[in-house]
Amino acid sequence: MQELSPTITRQYIDAVAVFDALTDATAEAAQVRGGMYWHAGPASSPNSKYLVRTTPAGAETSLGPRSAETQAIYDKFTQRKQASAERLTGLKAALDQQQRMNRALRVGRVDPLVVALLNRLASTQLSENFRVVGTHALYAYEAAAGVRLDAGALATRDIDLLWDTRKRITFSTQLARVDSSMLGVLKKVDPTFRMRQSQKYTAVNKDGFEVDIIRRERTGDDPHPVKLSDADDDFWVAQARRANVLLDAPAFSAVIVATNGTMARMHTVHPATLVAFKRWMAAQPDRDALKRRRDVLQADAVQVLLEQYLPQIGEPNWPLALIQKAPEAIKNKAFTVHPG
Repeated sequence: MQELSPTITRQYIDAVAVFDALTDATAEAAQVRGGMYWHAGPASSPNSKYLVRTTPAGAETSLGPRSAETQAIYDKFTQRKQASAERLTGLKAALDQQQRMNRALRVGRVDPLVVALLNRLASTQLSENFRVVGTHALYAYEAAAGVRLDAGALATRDIDLLWDTRKRITFSTQLARVDSSMLGVLKKVDPTFRMRQSQKYTAVNKDGFEVDIIRRERTGDDPHPVKLSDADDDFWVAQARRANVLLDAPAFSAVIVATNGTMARMHTVHPATLVAFKRWMAAQPDRDALKRRRDVLQADAVQVLLEQYLPQIGEPNWPLALIQKAPEAIKNKAFTVHPG
């Protein structure tokens, strides 16, 4: 484990400030998408005007005849829209500059594909349905702590996305707005992604990088099996052992930086949750020996981060307690996959 130099730390702080400002500005700009215009009245009243609000999809809503009130609405909207556009232009230019500095100073070491994927989920408003779990979560922890973990704790060629089945209705609605399938969302990032026919919860690209989408074990009214869309070729989400612990755990997020300088916000679980979960996984008798050793290595590394670099975020002890108190029938039940 190595602490970042003051120069790299300063650059990361500055870059994140611009990234977050642009994120906020983008959300504000969404409130003034579409437009407003004055529509001529009917033939019987050719001099009258009606204020019309338009949406990006082309829908129109009349806000009423021209008056002091509707004129004020129109003026405020056009001023906000212009100010928002100017702010976005400036912040996008600033972000480009910060990302060039990131690359020049070698601030980041995340695969650019991971950053591009997270940004795609964010831009399509799908990210709130997923948490990054497993090894890639460590990139968020080390970024927040201002250190670099040993490469042995991070090496992996796949990313695990934990899908929240409780949000499946809103997820399906939003996915239909932005693409025909979840695989289609990935293909916008890298067109070489294909579903693995032998493992339908996994998509793999031409370089062998895999995206796994998993879910909590079936409970309540959860449907099973679950396919993320009606498309012929898409993810069948796999149940993962004790994934409900990861789903219900306190959230954690941090901005990560790729080797090419680009940035994305990663949403994952509280570091203490991962420590507890990895130690539990390492204790399972059916866990592969090589993965078991890596589980311990990762748990130890994140524990040090918590104690020495992230004491301000606290260390809830409920995740480990939940795992330890799980009924033996649940603890020992065989599931399809393990996250990470």
